[in-house]
Amino acid sequence: MLFNSLNFAFFLPLIFILYWFVANRNLKLQNLLLLVSSYFFYAFWDWRFLFLLVFSTLLDYYSGIKISDTSKTSSKRFWFWLSISVNLCFLGVFKYYNFFVESFVDLFAGFGFTINATTLNIVLPVGISFYTFHGLSYVIDIYKKRITAEKSFVDYAVFVSFFPLLVAGPIERATHLLPQIKNKRIFSYEKASNGLRQILWGLFKKIVIADTCSIFVDDIFQNYSDYSGGTLILGAVLFSFQIYCDFSGYSDIAIGVAKLLGIDLITNFKTPYFSRNIADFWRRWHISLSSWFRDYVYIPLGGSQVSLIKSIRNIFIIFILSGFWHGANWTFIFWGALNALYFIPSFLMKSNRKYLSNNHSLKNDVLSKVNEFKDIFITFGLTTFAWIFFRSSSLADAIKYIKGIFKYEGFFTIQSAKTYELSIRRLFFYIGMFLIIEWYYKNEEVIFTKFHTTKTSTVLKYLLYMFAIISIMFSIKNQAASFIYFQF
Repeated sequence: MLFNSLNFAFFLPLIFILYWFVANRNLKLQNLLLLVSSYFFYAFWDWRFLFLLVFSTLLDYYSGIKISDTSKTSSKRFWFWLSISVNLCFLGVFKYYNFFVESFVDLFAGFGFTINATTLNIVLPVGISFYTFHGLSYVIDIYKKRITAEKSFVDYAVFVSFFPLLVAGPIERATHLLPQIKNKRIFSYEKASNGLRQILWGLFKKIVIADTCSIFVDDIFQNYSDYSGGTLILGAVLFSFQIYCDFSGYSDIAIGVAKLLGIDLITNFKTPYFSRNIADFWRRWHISLSSWFRDYVYIPLGGSQVSLIKSIRNIFIIFILSGFWHGANWTFIFWGALNALYFIPSFLMKSNRKYLSNNHSLKNDVLSKVNEFKDIFITFGLTTFAWIFFRSSSLADAIKYIKGIFKYEGFFTIQSAKTYELSIRRLFFYIGMFLIIEWYYKNEEVIFTKFHTTKTSTVLKYLLYMFAIISIMFSIKNQAASFIYFQF
């Protein structure tokens, strides 16, 4: 069930009414409603994969209790590794088996050996990377004695399968989400209003920006040999906006829906395209995944508290794992390694921790502002170049695409039909408005909240609401487009 679909437009109000007007006096009933609705939401994609989700949830729930209750180290270790290995095996079989088999065959083919290997004709269960990481962090935190095991299966199952974040995150931690699930929730008009604003902004980013960008991006990347270098640059830039608005749009809707139900999810994006270096970008982009790899891989490996060589090794490990997490393709692995190469210079020069506050305030003098905008532009350029590998079907296609950028046949050669010309102009207008709004709210948690109580500001607020709603209405298509990160 897509957030931008008619089905969800009926589903969410129904759950909201049942949640606050029928089950509001009974926390257990509220949580049971969340669990049933989450399983229905997931089964709507493919009911067969619901069994995999339930099995994974039962395994981690029982393993967590066994780890927490037993005093024997050997028993703790057994249940810990059972949970970790089974979850990773599921992820490996469904997501990576064919990749490893095909890579193995290609490797031996390079040496002149022919190997007949069998691949699996299976569908990737939607959201498996996200709910698997929920379970892994939960079991690891219990094993490390950071938390105690949850005894209520319903409460734990809601933590794993809470429908706003089930399919594409944010990746939550038990320390943050479980206490909210276990404590009584009281309806807050302010929180619900902020939730609706965030849903509106997420729909605007997804439907108006991302889905419109996809029309041009798909055409340019699929037919890159037919276009000039300028058009290929345009395609890469538009994909940068497509993937950001698509994924952060999903996160905004998820966070907004959770707020309607009285639950706060962690922020997943913080205006990453205004980052001033690559380290700053990765503190602002897909924050829940970056922090997951930091806490459960980078720091256990020693982080930066080891020798320089090992520190660089650790950086490459987390970036390559991050790329591999996104998909079973060498393009994602190369994208991760490239970002590691981007990151290393700032690490060596100790500028990687320069903007830890995540707030963005330009200095007063003109030179500092110019330098900061220059840093933003360079960081965006490096990120956009890396996205070419992320978007391409293969490394060969990515290299040919990059070579094509240096082919000059007129700057802009995309289809000249009037409809395309009008669409691209409208898209440029929307992206311009989007950047202005993002810059204005760059230090705010929720878009559309930075208004004073003056009448002028109130008028501006509602004008922005109307602009977003009308833009969505003009851009909406007959069939809701899926979100990019559903494939991960």
